[in-house]
Amino acid sequence: MANELRFPLKNDVSRKIIHLDMDAFYASVEERDHPELKGQPLVIARHPKETGGKGVVTTANYAAREYGIHSAMSAQKAYELCPKANFIPGDISHYKEISAQIHKIFHRYTDIIEPLAFDEAYLDVTENKVGSTSAIKIARMIQRDIWEELQLTCSAGVSYNKFLAKLASDFEKPKGLTLVLPEDAEAFLKEMPIEKFHGVGKKTVIKMHELGIFTGSDLYKVEEMSLIQEFGKMGYELYRKVRGIHNAPVNPNRQRKSIGRENTYSKPLISENQVILQLRELSNDVSKALKNHQKHGQTVVLKVRYDNYETITRRRTLSEYVETAEDIFFHAQLIWEEFAESNQSIRLLGVTVTNLDPRTFETISLDLKQK
Repeated sequence: MANELRFPLKNDVSRKIIHLDMDAFYASVEERDHPELKGQPLVIARHPKETGGKGVVTTANYAAREYGIHSAMSAQKAYELCPKANFIPGDISHYKEISAQIHKIFHRYTDIIEPLAFDEAYLDVTENKVGSTSAIKIARMIQRDIWEELQLTCSAGVSYNKFLAKLASDFEKPKGLTLVLPEDAEAFLKEMPIEKFHGVGKKTVIKMHELGIFTGSDLYKVEEMSLIQEFGKMGYELYRKVRGIHNAPVNPNRQRKSIGRENTYSKPLISENQVILQLRELSNDVSKALKNHQKHGQTVVLKVRYDNYETITRRRTLSEYVETAEDIFFHAQLIWEEFAESNQSIRLLGVTVTNLDPRTFETISLDLKQK
């Protein structure tokens, strides 16, 4: 009874999926555009000397990573680790343009593409535009095209599902290409540190370690119901993932789950009036984006990062949809007043609307009184 499997295991191994991940994308674009930086440590962030020690690393090239610099690290810490590093603020609009060029290359091979970010995407090449039966060959062709046309490199993971393809693309970087076949999946996963399993966050890793789970092999030994009891839905999924099972298809029509805007301030916000002004501007931007996407949502989320880099995220779920700037601002301000600490300086503010649905009709008030 203890080993009873409550939910059947069904493994779809019929697909051929590629996960492509650009190598240190933003930093690589800067190296390409500024050859004098090539081979030198490069950090995408404003120099802490210009910001009074503030700012966060967006990404870093591989030369900088050798010093221990990584994304989400404070720019000041990056400077301390490598004072000779070059700091560049970055240009998100430029990176977005290059991302569009990369996606045009993807579309030469398949239209079943699920973008995850500017620098990574899943491609289903089970059926493809070049008539190839080899996903490995297609991955190599895409890597070649990106290099020859854009002078940028990417790493690729190839497998029969998205979970394995994403793990594989991270297995050998940069310029890597890793294949995981169905018969090799369990052995590949058993060797994987538990923190490499996508979806296992920092807090979950701590709990995993407390339970004696450090690798995929450790996870494999845990009974299904025990994982569900400890981790809920994630436990159900992890029981399958460590066995190489993840049947979600590549979704080219992936619906946006949220629309938000956030700003990082080189000069921290120090007054209530400054915060309220920024919340209003962010709410206006979110409202415009919602209208552009023909969406409205039922949850307003406020993100606040203080000057000491402590970050809080709070949300309000409503009985009615919101989409206007005034409605979004009203609820963002309520969250601020309820949760935020106004005596601390603010490094970042973000406003997001989630629980989105299409805005398929407008509510119209009709005058039904007889004239």
